[in-house]
Amino acid sequence: MSAAELDRAVALLVRQVGHWQQPRWAAVAEGGNVSRADLVHKLVQDVADLAADAEGGPRREVPRLAQPMALPDQLRVVAADLVAAGPPEEVLAGAAATVTATRSAL
Repeated sequence: MSAAELDRAVALLVRQVGHWQQPRWAAVAEGGNVSRADLVHKLVQDVADLAADAEGGPRREVPRLAQPMALPDQLRVVAADLVAAGPPEEVLAGAAATVTATRSAL
């Protein structure tokens, strides 16, 4: 069930931000002092780190692309990597909760 929860959380976030242009990405995230793009990039990195840990491989820095409009695609990829790695359900549930919290902060 947690893989489905993560997929749903990612889909909801992508639906929320997938149409954003540069000015919306550059705006400060709610209750913080970083841009929305910075916040989503941190989420992408966190999920990528969870996937690397689940695979037993090294953590790698997720590249920061010039256009933040690529962030939804990056999130989809790292979330799929995490699910494919087959971590425990609590890791997937935690990732889903982090995605949902990020979505709320946007």
